[in-house]
Amino acid sequence: MTIKRIHSGKRISRVVIHNGIAYLAGILALQKRGAPVAEQTRDILAMIDRLLAEAGTDKTRLLTATIWLADIRTAEEMNEVWDEWIPDGCAPARATIEGRPTQAGHAVKIAATAAID
Repeated sequence: MTIKRIHSGKRISRVVIHNGIAYLAGILALQKRGAPVAEQTRDILAMIDRLLAEAGTDKTRLLTATIWLADIRTAEEMNEVWDEWIPDGCAPARATIEGRPTQAGHAVKIAATAAID
């Protein structure tokens, strides 16, 4: 089976495609570091939209999402942005957990998988 990598480096690929599934690495708000959770979430979701498009799919085809929050008490703030972004009837299987960020100033990280037609 063919494996395609998008935005691939020595340590990480932003997207790996295999067997009709796009696997997105954990995405951080690179331009919004230190910003409020809602702003970081919007930035991440916009990046996810772009990466899914490059992979030949979109958010209506999401299968799973894992969301890490530096502070789980900000879940509702993140959920408000998520709920605006995800179309009705297209919610993926999702987990939201608290976890320390890899770098200071990052409050949200999201990884996802999506089906490709």
